[in-house]
Amino acid sequence: MKPREERIVERCIRAVEERVCPGGIVGTVRASGEKKTYPFGHLTDIDSAFVMDDTMYDVASITKSIPTASLTLALIDKGALSLDDLVAKHLHEFRNNYSDRVTIWHLLTYTIDSAPLSTLADKTSDEILAFVMARDMEHEPGTAFRYSNTPALLLGLIIERVLGVGIAQAAQDVFFRPLGMKSTGFMPQKNLQSRIAPSEGGLRGVVHDESARVFASEGRAVGHAGLFSTAPDMMNFLEMLLRGGEMRGRRYLSQKIIRDMATNQISELGDSTGLGWELNQARFMGKHPSERTFGKTGFAGTSIVCDIERGSAFVILTNRTYPKRPPDDTAINAFRNDIADILLA
Repeated sequence: MKPREERIVERCIRAVEERVCPGGIVGTVRASGEKKTYPFGHLTDIDSAFVMDDTMYDVASITKSIPTASLTLALIDKGALSLDDLVAKHLHEFRNNYSDRVTIWHLLTYTIDSAPLSTLADKTSDEILAFVMARDMEHEPGTAFRYSNTPALLLGLIIERVLGVGIAQAAQDVFFRPLGMKSTGFMPQKNLQSRIAPSEGGLRGVVHDESARVFASEGRAVGHAGLFSTAPDMMNFLEMLLRGGEMRGRRYLSQKIIRDMATNQISELGDSTGLGWELNQARFMGKHPSERTFGKTGFAGTSIVCDIERGSAFVILTNRTYPKRPPDDTAINAFRNDIADILLA
């Protein structure tokens, strides 16, 4: 069998040839600190700049886990929040038919129902928030897994109320700056534009998610999308998780919280999710993840996978929505799966 590195490179080249994406980067990290990056392809086409280690990508819904869920769990660690806290305790404007039942646990496990926020992209940010706060739910919270943007949007608002700063600043203070994630943040400055891989329609440094873009246009970061980052920065965060929440003498998350990230919270519902992270997802984790493997994907063509049992993690960043979004996820998931099988076998 060919060496692992050679197989990764060949699969990345094939992804470009098959037009899965113009280019991207795969980054691997172990709990020992060993890291390796595999940049491939171009930012847009063969006449554009090559993807480099410092190329920035819109990580899309990875934002829900890094930083939003992680910030929430850090606040739970410190006793500033509880899984049993009612959302309405922190967001007094959250008033609907189940506002006396919805807890932070429900948000972290995506067990409430809500309307797709993309349908509200023609509204202002205040109008979106008013809709989310007042919309009645058809199903009792906690009865089924129902993935949407709303839980992470609400978690971001709760973080801001508790810490007294915007989520972008909170993420920098708690995680990004101390972890040396110098190229990670919301609404990147214009001087970074040449390093950013564009998404659908040529958006560069502007979040692809429609509802998050409404907030960004008004200078507001939100919890469900909008983060830009690089593979090396994401690898720093993953290394911290692999090290049990501690890195370079600083404790970021407790070992218990990280175990909860990697523990199925909704087995009684016949489904699978950790606290703020996806579990047991063959569509992007391949055939060989351990039972303690968690991760997250982003619509723009990104994913992260963390196998704490093996002490191994990896990140995939691409701009598969450029120049336009593909008809479905078949090609990007085949690529994610093949990379996962190479790295976790």
